Amino acid sequence: MPVTSAGLLLYRQVPPAGLEVWIAHMGGPFWARKDSAAWSIPKGEHTADEDALAAAKREFAEEIGTPPPPAEYFPLGSFRQSSGKVITVFAAEADFRPETIASNTFALEWPKGSGVVRHYPEIDDAAWFSESEARTKLVRGQLPVLDALLRHLAEPA
Repeated sequence: MPVTSAGLLLYRQVPPAGLEVWIAHMGGPFWARKDSAAWSIPKGEHTADEDALAAAKREFAEEIGTPPPPAEYFPLGSFRQSSGKVITVFAAEADFRPETIASNTFALEWPKGSGVVRHYPEIDDAAWFSESEARTKLVRGQLPVLDALLRHLAEPA
């Protein structure tokens, strides 16, 4: 059974820029000097018996340090990543403006083989980006999430 994750994709319409999405830069030494294809929707793993939307909201709060905004979240779909992980994504329109980003941390031996274990934030930054900017920043496996959002927004109300 594949590892499952759930995440939230917040979006807003900002004239004249248009569509913007809230995404997060992955933390830790591997991602430290990367920008292109180094950002992700806030997400995390959950068990098969846990409600995916509840898990997505919990993971958002853990990674951003602030609960997700109250909004009408809707399912965008499930997306298989190159690792085999499946991410279930929910989206909502919200003008989210946290005062700070305070992510939870993970332990990692760094440098590898050194025996030194350090703690790094799961995410080290998060911000709003235009749809075109997000296409260059998101990890490649999450570009279909952005496409699904665009399809949803293009549907007649």
